[in-house]
Amino acid sequence: MNAIMTNFDFEPAEQHRSQRWEGFSEIDQAIRENRLMEYRIKKSWADPWGRKLTVLGIVVIVGVFAFLAGTSLGLW
Repeated sequence: MNAIMTNFDFEPAEQHRSQRWEGFSEIDQAIRENRLMEYRIKKSWADPWGRKLTVLGIVVIVGVFAFLAGTSLGLW
């Protein structure tokens, strides 16, 4: 076989980024490194409404579990 080998597979990913897609470089890097969930959590926490909804959701979940635990223990 006579295949043409390039250095594309061996060069770092930063060298191959297109200038047209600079805004998507962070999400592209997150997908490449398989840390998309971490990226979404950081972006949501940076947004004031996202942060409020996250805290409210956690409070509701903890409240429901506390109510269920109190009910099962006969506290109310």
